[in-house]
Amino acid sequence: MLIPDLRAEVLEANLEIVRRGLVLYTFGNASGYDAREGLVAIKPSGVPFERLRPEDMVVTDLSGKIVEGTLRPSSDLDTHLEIYRYFRGVHGVVHTHSTHATAFAQAGREIPCLGTTHADYFHGPVPVTAPLAEAEIRSEYELNTGRAIVRRFRDLDPLSHPGVLVASHGPFAWGRNPSQAAMHAVLMEEIARIASLTLALKPDAAPLPQALHDEHFLRKHGPQARYGQG
Repeated sequence: MLIPDLRAEVLEANLEIVRRGLVLYTFGNASGYDAREGLVAIKPSGVPFERLRPEDMVVTDLSGKIVEGTLRPSSDLDTHLEIYRYFRGVHGVVHTHSTHATAFAQAGREIPCLGTTHADYFHGPVPVTAPLAEAEIRSEYELNTGRAIVRRFRDLDPLSHPGVLVASHGPFAWGRNPSQAAMHAVLMEEIARIASLTLALKPDAAPLPQALHDEHFLRKHGPQARYGQG
């Protein structure tokens, strides 16, 4: 079983979002999914990051049943599980309330692709979900948050758009492992920060031309990628 390694990876992803300034106090969480075992490890609820140890990570199955651990899992567990159930290839999820990405979420506004920094990692705008209905909030709120994310991605590839803004709430990011999910959370916040500054300077800033957007994304991702050392 790979669970000790997975717990260590998930702890490191949680610590990374703290190091990068995306988290205040306990406002954030990271998880990882071991597809071979069908198990998820996630940060425990409300535990300060500086006290976390690998063995504190709570392990559940995809239905949310606790398999290992004595602490309560993150209250966002059901959102993470819904992403793992529906987004093939996603093995890490991170949720934060980082400042600029959350501002776009609270505005109910997607983050437009205004330059190549954005295009390097998101093949299109960072999408925003539709608001939840009152009934969705009152019953199974966290699960319905996950369902709203899945609905928003009905026609999108989650590996080409590795994150979303949940309306009035904040960003969720994901990747092929917990480390990549944390990286995408950091990048989404930087993309949101740059977009905020750009729109303050030029409110009518135009989206990046599609040809340039495609060039920057595809040179880093996909079968023809030529960035890095392979």
